[in-house]
Amino acid sequence: MKRLRDLARAAGDAALQLTLPLFDQIAPVPVRAPASRPVPPATTEGGTPAAHTPGISRRLTRLGGHPVEYELRRSRRRTIGFCVDDSGLRVTAPRWVGIAEIDSALSAKEAWILRKLVEWREHAGRRERLAVRWEDGGTVAFLGRTLTMRIDAGARGVAVDNDILRIGLPAQADAGQLKNAVQAWMQTQARAVFRERLPIYSERLGAAPTQLRLSSARTRWGSCAPDGSIRLNWRLVHFPIEIIDYVVVHELAHLKEMNHGPDFWATVQSLLPEFDTARQQLKQFPDDLTLS
Repeated sequence: MKRLRDLARAAGDAALQLTLPLFDQIAPVPVRAPASRPVPPATTEGGTPAAHTPGISRRLTRLGGHPVEYELRRSRRRTIGFCVDDSGLRVTAPRWVGIAEIDSALSAKEAWILRKLVEWREHAGRRERLAVRWEDGGTVAFLGRTLTMRIDAGARGVAVDNDILRIGLPAQADAGQLKNAVQAWMQTQARAVFRERLPIYSERLGAAPTQLRLSSARTRWGSCAPDGSIRLNWRLVHFPIEIIDYVVVHELAHLKEMNHGPDFWATVQSLLPEFDTARQQLKQFPDDLTLS
């Protein structure tokens, strides 16, 4: 039970979605507004006014001994906010806050910023390595297997033939046609898999969703709405069935426990005792959403 409480604290109670761990947030830094202070002009990295981006500048600071470039946006907000994504570090600060105060806030959040910058750099590298080449001979993951795509003008539709995914398209089909055909097939397969797995765990739970919808979200594997409907990301079909089962069980458990408290995790465990293994495996592959 202590482990379940720890899991509950780590998950939090705010969201009922199964989201990717890479995209977490950090609390903004509050600042005290002075009676009056002139608004600094927007500047570029070199210190000259930004011609086409008022209120936006590029700056350079040092964090942990490393030079870090960031985009500074001025706004009417009352706190200093931080965002790290695939474009790097972005800082949003009140117009009246000086650079020294911003640098101080950056230093205070140094560990989080550096960790997120490294995560995004690794994420970009993995995304590039895993990106599908939409061409004859390219590969795509399906239920944990690697399938080689083969364009076959004589085939009808899309079908698995051992480790080959045969796609019935003309030999001159372009990447867009191939991608559309394979993704449409993947979505059909995902719906079939979800419809097969949901009743298994719904029966164990004693409750079933009011509706199943497919999701294409880029940062969310699944969600459960208060009306009892469940959304599952069709890209889960890339994963082995045990990972799919974990996401299915996670969302089903919300039908009984609309939170992430100890009772929720106890429900998950009662439905899928080995859930934590799949949960950790899913955490290790936060960017597999880019597989298709």
